[in-house]
Amino acid sequence: MASQPAAGDRRSSGEQRSAADLRSVFLAEGVVLVVLGCAAVLAPMLGGLVTVAFLGWLFLIAGIAGGIAAFPARGAIKLAWSLTSAALALLVGLALLVDPFQGTVSLTILLAAFFVVDAILLIGLAAVCRRDLPGRWEWMTMNGVADLIFAGIVLAGLPGSPLWALGLLVGIDMVFGGIALIALAADPRRQGAG
Repeated sequence: MASQPAAGDRRSSGEQRSAADLRSVFLAEGVVLVVLGCAAVLAPMLGGLVTVAFLGWLFLIAGIAGGIAAFPARGAIKLAWSLTSAALALLVGLALLVDPFQGTVSLTILLAAFFVVDAILLIGLAAVCRRDLPGRWEWMTMNGVADLIFAGIVLAGLPGSPLWALGLLVGIDMVFGGIALIALAADPRRQGAG
């Protein structure tokens, strides 16, 4: 008499491959985040400068692309709006690239706001995924709590040294995010052991 397949074995081989691929992506992204985060923690001033420069280049490229895309716009108001938006992005990008120290206080405040929003989203996601990720949803919750703590540290340290704080806290957040992704990529068969 043939035995019935276990509940966990009922997934098709395609679903199992897809889940394994997703775990591999989570693991790879988690490892990259941990490595980059450690680099930013070890050299927080450099991490802050890289963050500011990266954002500067993003704004600059967005401004150029927005300026090019504005010309096919029909109507004077749409063209003026698109060109104004593109010019603003160009100016912000140039300001960040020419003097990265200048924008650090504003970026640090934005970083604190990001940490608060990210914390709310992570804690909410952890609550929703609690049943689906037994033994691992706690990592997302810890990441969210860490983000709230980082936001408090950033705001309490202003107007001190926003550049090193920016690099240090971005690095720490990347490490926590990487650890959370690595934990999510853990073998699902370990769920039953806990």
